Amino acid sequence: SPMIVYTWSLWDQRVGLNQIVEDWSILSFAAKWLDDPDEKIIYHDTTNMKDLRDDSKLLPILKSLLDEADIVVGQNSKSFDTKKINARLALGGLKPPSPYRQYDTKIIAKKHFKFTSNRLEYMTDKLCTKYKKLTHGKFAGFSLWKEYLLGNKEAFKEMKEYNKYDVLSLQELFLKLLPWDDSINFNPYSDCSYDVCTCGSIDFKKKGSKQIV
Repeated sequence: SPMIVYTWSLWDQRVGLNQIVEDWSILSFAAKWLDDPDEKIIYHDTTNMKDLRDDSKLLPILKSLLDEADIVVGQNSKSFDTKKINARLALGGLKPPSPYRQYDTKIIAKKHFKFTSNRLEYMTDKLCTKYKKLTHGKFAGFSLWKEYLLGNKEAFKEMKEYNKYDVLSLQELFLKLLPWDDSINFNPYSDCSYDVCTCGSIDFKKKGSKQIV
């Protein structure tokens, strides 16, 4: 959600902490396990909360997904989404998720290619055939977030659709880029008759073996 602040002008503003009226929070998130069918998307938002900025019910659900995941795929997620999620988890009094590895499609694109743009909208438009990142429908740009926070049910529906297509198009893009990159070792175990981690340990605790997009 956008922050609400007091400001003196539209340009070149330095907003002080005492000018913050409402801080940002997570309004919604979508994800899916890589091996699940496309229609099985996980989606949660704050539409059932009295205060639509209240993400207290979302945070434990999001953390539990990260706890289960071995690898998390995102677009620009290392520098934005992951840190934003961590900030909200910490502010919500939750402990860090179990360790997971990350695959950031923007970083991989910058490493191996010179596309005209590394934005999700451009790459999914040029590389994906089944799903492409959606442009906004009835609520263009900022108006989607504004109308969501005003309780507009049409905005709730559009936010969900927008989220879901971000995930589906990202998944297709990930699978297109994956053969070009070797930055992630998907097999953390050595070639042995029993389970041995590459670090040499044989002490394991089952925490799941899925990849989340």
